[in-house]
Amino acid sequence: MIDKKDFSGMRREIEESDRKREETIALSREIIRLSKRIIYSAHRDELEQAKKLLSVIKEQVKKLKAYSNAEEGHYRTAIQEYVEATCFYSLVKLRELPKRASLEVSAEHYLLGICDLSGELVRRAINSAIKGKKEDARFIRDFMEEIYGELLQFDYRNGDLRRKFDGIKYDLRKLEDLAFELRDKR
Repeated sequence: MIDKKDFSGMRREIEESDRKREETIALSREIIRLSKRIIYSAHRDELEQAKKLLSVIKEQVKKLKAYSNAEEGHYRTAIQEYVEATCFYSLVKLRELPKRASLEVSAEHYLLGICDLSGELVRRAINSAIKGKKEDARFIRDFMEEIYGELLQFDYRNGDLRRKFDGIKYDLRKLEDLAFELRDKR
C-alpha cells in the first residue's frame, strides 16, 4: 500500500534541508557579528584589525552564497550587513565607495547595505567633529548628500528599501545640522 522507501527518502531530504538551513543561519549570524566588529574597529581607527576581519568575512560570505537562497531573511540580513561593513571600512580608509560588482552582491542587497551605512556615517561624523576633525565630518556630509542624490533616482516600492531610504533623509538632516554648527565655530 505505502512505499516506505519513498517516505524514507523524503524524510532524509527534509532532514538534509533542515541541516543546511541551520548551517546557513549560523553562518549568517557569524557574518553579522563580523560586520559589527569591522565597523567597531573602523570607528576606533583600528584599520589593520578591520582589514583582517574583512578577509575573514569575505570567506564566510562565499560559504553562505554556496549554501543559501538569496531570498531567505537571514541571508538578506547577513549580506546587507556585509555590504555596510565593507563600505564603511572603505570610506574610512580610502574615502571611496566600493562598486557593487566588487562585492558580488545583488543590486537590492547593495542598496540595502548602503542605506544602513548612513547611520554609521552620522556617528562617525559626530565623533570626528568632537575630535576636531572637521574635514572628515564635512567629507561625510558631502558623501551622504551625493549618495542621497543618486538614491533619489530610484523608483522605490513599499518595503525594506523604501523604509531604509527614507531613513537617509533624516540622517542627512542631522549631518546638515552638524555642518551648520561647525561652520559657526570657524
